[in-house]
Amino acid sequence: MDPDYLPFHPNPKRPDFVPPAGAVDAHCHVFGPGAVFPYHPARKYTPCDASKEQLFALRDHLGFSRNVIVQATCHGPDNAALVDALEASGGTARGVAVVAHDISDDDLQALHAAGVRGVRFNFVKRLVDATPREMFQRTAQRVAGLGWHIVVYFEAPDLPDLVDFLAGMPATVVVDHMGRPDVSKGVDSAEFQRFLTLMEDNHHIWVKVSCPERLTVAGPPYDDVVPFARRLVERFPSRVLWGTDWPHPNMKSHVPDDGQLVDTIPRIAVDAAAQRALLVDNPMRLYWPEEAAR
Repeated sequence: MDPDYLPFHPNPKRPDFVPPAGAVDAHCHVFGPGAVFPYHPARKYTPCDASKEQLFALRDHLGFSRNVIVQATCHGPDNAALVDALEASGGTARGVAVVAHDISDDDLQALHAAGVRGVRFNFVKRLVDATPREMFQRTAQRVAGLGWHIVVYFEAPDLPDLVDFLAGMPATVVVDHMGRPDVSKGVDSAEFQRFLTLMEDNHHIWVKVSCPERLTVAGPPYDDVVPFARRLVERFPSRVLWGTDWPHPNMKSHVPDDGQLVDTIPRIAVDAAAQRALLVDNPMRLYWPEEAAR
């Protein structure tokens, strides 16, 4: 583990908010354990180990039923830890993979059989090296044929250069962490309005109203981030997802309490219908469509 890396909270509170039955934590990770699933040699950071057993115990503690496990950059395109967690979940977890652009069709099919339903493209320069857009576009075409969606991670200043790319994707696109707005500029800033316009103009784009702990300037209980998430939930109720981001990789300012993060939900989705859409209906439609259609 990097010397300045903050491990996840050892004893999060039990949330005051009780999620609706069937709620999905739609953005979380597993890391290692490194002795079993080594970290990628070209990684930009080395995290603490965060096992599938710890993740599933946290899910139960917080009152959730399912997880969407997202491959993080520290494991690169080696999805072995992700697949191991999916296979151990008994169908209660789905995955978002990072794949090499020359991955074989057989390997894509194996990921699909394990429960992967999306691929992640990372544009955050401090985390990954630049990749030509044409390579991302080819990968997007291939996974669209499997019914997968595309998860994208970028920071707000990079959005203008990505608008045409995102608009042209051949599948549903899910934007991580509200596109990482600068919350100090306020919810009515030109920067955040640009992101809202992207959502208005492109109905295949969804967003995760997650990671107040990363975006905050004020710190817990994240009063400066809540208005951004609430605005998205109110305007795009059928295209929003929520997740803990456990075990919170690369946090430098504070160790977030996952129970406290859950308690932000009724502040951004203010009634039962909005909470059910955010936590149950939307993630089920995207990750377990065969069950959502019943």
